[in-house]
Amino acid sequence: MPSDLLSQVRAQETALRTIEWALESGRVHHAYLFVGPDGVGKELAAFGIAQALVCERRNEASQGPGLFGAAEEQRTFACGECSACTRTVPRDETRRPIHPDVVVIERGLYAPQSLGRKTPETQDISIDQIRMLVLTRSAFPPYEGRAKVFIIRRAHELSVSAANALLKTLEEPGAKTHFILLTSEPEALLPTILSRTQRVRFAPLPDDTVTELLMAKGVDPTRAKEVARLAGGSVETGLLLADPDESDTRERFVESALAATSSPTIEAVLALAEAAKKDKDRLASNIAALAAALAARAGHAAREGKPEAETLAIRGRFALTALEHLANNGAPQLVVEGMLMRMRGV
Repeated sequence: MPSDLLSQVRAQETALRTIEWALESGRVHHAYLFVGPDGVGKELAAFGIAQALVCERRNEASQGPGLFGAAEEQRTFACGECSACTRTVPRDETRRPIHPDVVVIERGLYAPQSLGRKTPETQDISIDQIRMLVLTRSAFPPYEGRAKVFIIRRAHELSVSAANALLKTLEEPGAKTHFILLTSEPEALLPTILSRTQRVRFAPLPDDTVTELLMAKGVDPTRAKEVARLAGGSVETGLLLADPDESDTRERFVESALAATSSPTIEAVLALAEAAKKDKDRLASNIAALAAALAARAGHAAREGKPEAETLAIRGRFALTALEHLANNGAPQLVVEGMLMRMRGV
């Protein structure tokens, strides 16, 4: 596997062409918004740009026909081996790099005391984090002189005050300073944030790519192929589906959803939809599990010649449609409510 991060991004040709052109021309935008489902390569690409910008041997690395040339001669924009490149890769234990010029912003990533807070960030990215990690650094040049990159995970979780505090710096950053905001819910961002960033879209991954990446992470090949069909193009969702520790949560969601489709009232539908807002990180895998359960029941009913086979199959398709809506940044509450109401109608 190549050691530079951009070369590890899979099946995102359109996004990578935009990135490659920017790096090759020296016109890297000061603020990007990477939009797409979780687990499709947005974060890997963000750290790949950061790595390319701080690489100590970049001129040596940038040789060859480009990211889409012959694999054996593939151009890289970072060597992946120098001190700057290795320090840009996030550490497993902290989920942050140790390079001083690559800064990660994320809800709950830092201890409250380090941000001057008394309580953790449980609901959103606070203005305290923006003040402490962005505003106090934005007036200074990069520590090592090459570039400074701020990567904001789940940027839709910025509080209104945090987003407003970020605006001026986002619009007029210092020299050699870049922002990369990652989101699966661009509609949740302030219009002023959207207008100050260049959007780059990341698509759901093909099933065979998800299967291959799941296997690379140690998932059994048969299980990887099985869950890839239900993962909505997301490796992250595939890992959740393949994780036995998450099975109880998924089973409870499936049981609740099935009960809601046959309940005489819609209270159960509304309750499950409301809960989706609080557990949105697991929602894709939960809906995928529901689709799998309905497909299995439909198959069993069809083999036994039972009339409910068609209804179950239709409900399964509604679940798959809901996964697509979620991947296209649909609001979790509305996705679940719409899915269950459609299921109740058949």
